[in-house]
Amino acid sequence: MAIDLQPESTKPTPDDLIAKDIHDPQEKIRLPKGQHLPHPEGINEKSRLLWEYIIPVIVFHLAIPLAFLPYFFSWWGVLWLFVGNFLFTSLGVGAGYHRLLTHRGFKCPKWFEYTLTTLGVCSFQDSPGRWVLVHRVHHQHSDHRPDPHTPRVSAFWSHMGWLFIDNVELSKASAYDRYVRDLMKDKYYLWLQRGQKWILVYFIHAVIFTAIGVGVGYLATGTLAGTVQVGAQWALWGVILRTVYTWHVTWAINSFAHMWGYRNYETREDSRNNWLFALLTSGEGWHNNHHADPRSARHGHRWWEFDLTWHTLRFLEKLGIVRDLVHPNKSALDRRAVNESDAAA
Repeated sequence: MAIDLQPESTKPTPDDLIAKDIHDPQEKIRLPKGQHLPHPEGINEKSRLLWEYIIPVIVFHLAIPLAFLPYFFSWWGVLWLFVGNFLFTSLGVGAGYHRLLTHRGFKCPKWFEYTLTTLGVCSFQDSPGRWVLVHRVHHQHSDHRPDPHTPRVSAFWSHMGWLFIDNVELSKASAYDRYVRDLMKDKYYLWLQRGQKWILVYFIHAVIFTAIGVGVGYLATGTLAGTVQVGAQWALWGVILRTVYTWHVTWAINSFAHMWGYRNYETREDSRNNWLFALLTSGEGWHNNHHADPRSARHGHRWWEFDLTWHTLRFLEKLGIVRDLVHPNKSALDRRAVNESDAAA
């Protein structure tokens, strides 16, 4: 999507949006339980179906049955689901897109920032600019009508339906100017955004990954048939199925983690801590904790709320790559804490 940034405006800057979980004054009250919402205002007669999203999602899902054919199945392919989930979901999306770019929960050298966000691009979840824009809007209006993907519309809408129809309010240059001006000033992120070059980056990574698989196949088998088979297995498991897997566990934070789970803190939306998707996303599923303290780079607050992304960032901090990790704001969280008996309400 090509965009032309507008001049500086008097609207809230991205620094305002990342500093805290700000909300429209009219939306500070949590909606009554069970109240459904219409689609966001940006979904109207001018909205178009986003076939550039719909077609890849359909094609990638149609490839799933291939995994059950003996020719394509391999245990190292299954391993790539978990390794790829850590590299591209935990580091790329969780640490890069989310905790770094969206909320500025830590600092790092530019080369490492670009490494993390490029891994995020390889999850095929849109450009950094678009992803961050949507997520900052989500925090400003969470589970109220402007929220791009609240389950208050429907479970399917929050999980993936919202991806397939253009929200015209989020496609305007003014939206990029308001919510992601900090990113759009960066030449790399602007390059990824213009002309959908982030798709090109994903395609290049898929070709490189498959080529490595071909090389492994040749070294392992020494035959043309074996080389082709191993290359096909790497392409299916390490690119296509891994992408589908990371799509759904990430999308589940928008849907399941706003419907099922427990609450440590009282917030003005429906966020929940969902242990299953916390494990599958390396910590993103401790979602109520995150909404209670968005800037914190640590999402797991209790001793048993395991947050692999946070522990990875702590390790990188000890290596001197990451610095200024934002820790939970204990005094603010204490004021929001709910009683144990109300935690699952």
